[in-house]
Amino acid sequence: MKTYKPSIIFFGTPDFAVPTLQALIREDYDVILVVTQAAKPVGRKQILTSTPVKIEAKKLSLPVGTDLAELKKYHADLGVVAAYGELIPKKILDLFPLGVLNIHPSLLPKYRGPSPIQTAILNGDKETGITIIKLDAKMDHGEKLKAQSLKLKADDGYKSLSESLALLGAKMLVEILPDYLNDKIKLLPQDDSQATFTKIISKEDGKINWQKSAEQIERQIRAYAPWPGCYAEFMVNGKKINVKIVFARVCDNVTTHNCASLHGDNQENIGKFTSKDNFLYIRCGHGALLVETLQPEGKKEMSAREFINGYLR
Repeated sequence: MKTYKPSIIFFGTPDFAVPTLQALIREDYDVILVVTQAAKPVGRKQILTSTPVKIEAKKLSLPVGTDLAELKKYHADLGVVAAYGELIPKKILDLFPLGVLNIHPSLLPKYRGPSPIQTAILNGDKETGITIIKLDAKMDHGEKLKAQSLKLKADDGYKSLSESLALLGAKMLVEILPDYLNDKIKLLPQDDSQATFTKIISKEDGKINWQKSAEQIERQIRAYAPWPGCYAEFMVNGKKINVKIVFARVCDNVTTHNCASLHGDNQENIGKFTSKDNFLYIRCGHGALLVETLQPEGKKEMSAREFINGYLR
């Protein structure tokens, strides 16, 4: 089968999009432009930082743009999108004779919208996946080319799951493109009655409610690392301090023998630090967390033992 190699404009912004761009170049597709978001201030010092996709595009010697209004002059055949970060308007989609394909990290129509990876972790899903669709004017609504599931590992956080899905999406795209370009793919409409939607994540989403179960909070920590991170205010030695919980596990009698005393109906000490034998616990509405890494406001990340020695003794 002869493979037609169209001219492509690639849309992407975060690390998730990089493997797809690399795969297109590796397979010798003609990427004539990379479109990404503008550089933004990052970190405490607010240093203006290019997107991961722009950095990769420069390594690959590809032209980069940020203005959708300029795309008409390129006369590209096909668009490819991987986590661009904005809804692409219909007037831009209509510029591409072969349409615009989008790599979405969920099993559509489940988890349409901006935070499908975080939502899968928050909900305790056992699997998620990648769906490649042909974009239309509605958000994540287009017809499906292919979907493939991926099992979540028990300790998957946003970063690890995003990396796995990014690699899967890149692999799926280059496998399916030849058939798509040769009109051998049957596009399937999504069942809108089964659609669910995810939200834009804000800093406030990282605030921990200790009345929730240890399982819910542990999933929240994994879903929201590194941003916005999960944090709470604690009273330590008579002072209130804000602390980010970086890594924690649900506490049970398997992980440590000290957990037994933290279970039961007693509501005392919920949301407070308890230290035993250099282990650090936090009682939740149901169960407890064994905290392994945390970060007091204005300080570097530290181990539970370092926190105990520096703050609790």
